This record gives sequence, C-alpha cells and structure tokens, in this order.
Amino acid sequence: MVKKTAIYPGTFDPFHNGHLEIIRRAMGAFDHIVVALGMNPEKETLFSLEERLDMIRNSVNGDQRISSDSFEGLLVRYAEKRKACAIIRGLRAVSDFEYEFQLALMNRKLSRKIETYFLMTAHRYLYVSSRIIKATVFAGGSPEGLVPDYVLRALKEKFPQIGNAQGTTHKSRR
Repeated sequence: MVKKTAIYPGTFDPFHNGHLEIIRRAMGAFDHIVVALGMNPEKETLFSLEERLDMIRNSVNGDQRISSDSFEGLLVRYAEKRKACAIIRGLRAVSDFEYEFQLALMNRKLSRKIETYFLMTAHRYLYVSSRIIKATVFAGGSPEGLVPDYVLRALKEKFPQIGNAQGTTHKSRR
C-alpha cells in the first residue's frame, strides 16, 4: 500500500492550537503529515529553527504519523523530494484565500503531481495566528488555551512577565 504523504508548510513562530487543528483534520485524509518549516532569510522569527521544530515535536504527542522538518527553496521541489502527493494550507478567513490560492496556482504550474488542499480553521481558532499570539505576549498577555502546553512554557521562558497570567474576567457590580 502506498503511503499518502502531505506537506503542511509554514513558519510556525510560534506553533499554536490552530495549527494542531489543521493537522488533526488532515490526518483524516493522509497517512503522514510533514510539518515543514520554510527557511526565509528575510523573515525575522522569535524562535530559532530548532526551537520551532521542538515545539512541533513536543506538541504532537509522539504521533508517528506526524513529523517535522525544514526546507529551503521551492515548496513543490521539497514535496517531490519527500514523495508527497499534497500540500495542506490552513485558512482562517476569506482574506487568506486570495494569497493562498495564488500560491497554489503557482505550485500547480511548477508541479502537476502535487495537489493543494485548503482546510478551514476550526471556529474556535479563527482569530488565532502566530502574529496575534506574539503581539499578545509582547503586551504582557497570556496565550493560554491558544497554544500547546509545551509552547506556552517556551513563551514563558522568553517572556517571564506573562507568568501564570489568566484571562481577565470582569465581575459585574451589583
């Protein structure tokens, strides 16, 4: 039996529960998912490549059907090298679609063997992005519940000011 492998590319800085949800859903269609960190020297990241790979490995709880890796160059060439049949792209909103669709069309032009699958993020993570998580942490807020426990610990190491902050609740005065 041929194993169906898909590549889930991104920067994953940091890896969050929306990413995990896309992986979980993609596992229904593929035998193996490679979470692939694209190397972009123009993009400054909060976490190093090794730290991000560790976040992914520690967030998937040892599931042997999921691996992490990094790549440079064209995504479709990396996918061909890994003998993948698909690229997984997560969408949060319609605004994500135009850019992702353009990438998918270019990838299709470069390789007819690789299909792109778009998966909508679960409703509870529609507003979650790595950028929003970083902005929250920089401002002293806690991303608890939005990132896996391992990632939360890594964020707390870099930003001790978030400590054990919980979401603020406002009690109404009577």
